[in-house]
Amino acid sequence: MRKPIYSFLVIGALSLSGCTLPKMVKMSKDQQLTVTPNPLEVHKDTVTFDMAANLPVKMLKKGTTYTVNTYYKYGEKEVALDPIPFKAEDYPNAKTEQPKVTKNFSFAYAPAMRSGVLEVEGVAAKGSKTKNTARMQVATGVITTSKLVKPVYFAAYADHGYNNQEELVPVIIPDFIFEQGRSVLRTSETRAPKGKQLDAFIASKNATRTVSITGTHSPEGAERVNSKLSPDRAAAIEKYYRQQMKKYDYKGMADSIKFILKPVIQDWTGFKNELANYQGLTSEQKTEYLNVVNSGGTFEDQEQQLKRLPNYKKVFSEVYPKLRTAKTEILTVKDKKTDAEISVLAKQVTQGQTSADTLSFEEMMYAATLTPSLEEKAAIYEAATKKGTNWNAHNNLGAVYIAQAIENQANASSLADKALAQLEIAAKIQDSPEVHANMASAYMLKGNAYAAYDHAKRASGLSGDNGAGLNGVKAASEIYLAKYSDAVGSASAATDNADNLFNKGLAQILNKDYQNALTSFKDATGKNSNFALAYYGAAIASARLGNAENVVSNLTSAVKADPQLKESALSDLEFAKFSATEAFKNALK
Repeated sequence: MRKPIYSFLVIGALSLSGCTLPKMVKMSKDQQLTVTPNPLEVHKDTVTFDMAANLPVKMLKKGTTYTVNTYYKYGEKEVALDPIPFKAEDYPNAKTEQPKVTKNFSFAYAPAMRSGVLEVEGVAAKGSKTKNTARMQVATGVITTSKLVKPVYFAAYADHGYNNQEELVPVIIPDFIFEQGRSVLRTSETRAPKGKQLDAFIASKNATRTVSITGTHSPEGAERVNSKLSPDRAAAIEKYYRQQMKKYDYKGMADSIKFILKPVIQDWTGFKNELANYQGLTSEQKTEYLNVVNSGGTFEDQEQQLKRLPNYKKVFSEVYPKLRTAKTEILTVKDKKTDAEISVLAKQVTQGQTSADTLSFEEMMYAATLTPSLEEKAAIYEAATKKGTNWNAHNNLGAVYIAQAIENQANASSLADKALAQLEIAAKIQDSPEVHANMASAYMLKGNAYAAYDHAKRASGLSGDNGAGLNGVKAASEIYLAKYSDAVGSASAATDNADNLFNKGLAQILNKDYQNALTSFKDATGKNSNFALAYYGAAIASARLGNAENVVSNLTSAVKADPQLKESALSDLEFAKFSATEAFKNALK
């Protein structure tokens, strides 16, 4: 008796299951599936979206499961995504409330996925029995606006360290000593070593800008009361200097030399300096003298107090004479090679025609800036890398390879590799911002936006052209990494050129700032009236603002500049709302 009953129960259960699943499939037609965003969008290298699934009330029966399977189908391929399972036991109120789930999905993007559809399929199950629904399309294609980013590269050169401007070198002539109360330059002084030094300097006809002569006097009355002693002593040296220039036939050269006379009258500074160096007094005795000159009062009163101090006669005879002087400081122009000479010698060094020691390292680095030829720059910097261990030589050689890659995109990857080899050497010597800035460009040339961004972040502290160039590279990498707000800021601080302005506009679109994006694209086409992508970007911004007229006008300009954009525009889901209009079709004819 038990066996037939068992069979009856099994048959009854199967019959119930067979009835339940078709009903679930039938009711699933009323399920609510919402995809956000729709169409899908790619950011970085990933398509991410949310799907909200709401099942009808009473659809889930006891002991059943309803699973929503999701697929992205493109061409003859498809990507299966994670399922959304609805188990009846998880929704005890399914008879009166809708079972609801919102799930985040993502899948790696490939260019072939631009045109495709997001499909779902429901699977009703009870025990081992299942029944599938027909597939249903819930979203169409992928918006790829983020992929319009314009790669930006920049060669960051380190300073060459050479001063190509006029440099003045001070030449100090030992003090000429005068007799007490007199301003006559004695023959014994001009024949002394210091006089011969000055005479030899004048005879060599060094390019000289200024001759500064400081005349001084000692503190005692005979010197103090004669206020003309200090200026006259300075004038005596000037007179002698001019006589010697005439002797050595300076002619017009003398007119370019400026004489500056600095008479020092009733000033204790010289005395204090000489007293500090004087070995004839103890420190306590020196303090007595300093207390007097630092106490204030008139110069005459102070000098009278000094006379009453012990050892005054010794100070008078051994210190005071050194204060009756004329000090001469000459600023002469540092002898340098001309730019033309440096250029010629650098070329000879690179061709093996002269020794590398003919130029200093700084001169060699500077020579590279004097030629517009990247090939010549590379040869000079390569020669500079052999003159010791200098990070800036390796950095600048890497920068030249980057500049060559920018001009020669066909060989960009191999040139970027050469640049990285030099930059890695430079980084080992000194971890500098310029090196990281160049590494950012090199990795961008190789299509590695992640590494480019990492090095761009590390290249902090750059200013001027290097800073503005770096910000352009950084903005491009930030768009690749979906850091759109940061990209707007970086592009705003980048070099003011069409590519950076375009990337700024693109980042603003992706940051949902459409009106400012239009301004940036207009600025980009102001720099380059044939910049097709900038017009295309303006069309996208206009589409998001719902401005059909501007969509058409900008697409017309874009296609005129680059006819290949017709195909892109026709399949671009950014323009889906406008694609059926006659104006849109006419713009893309």
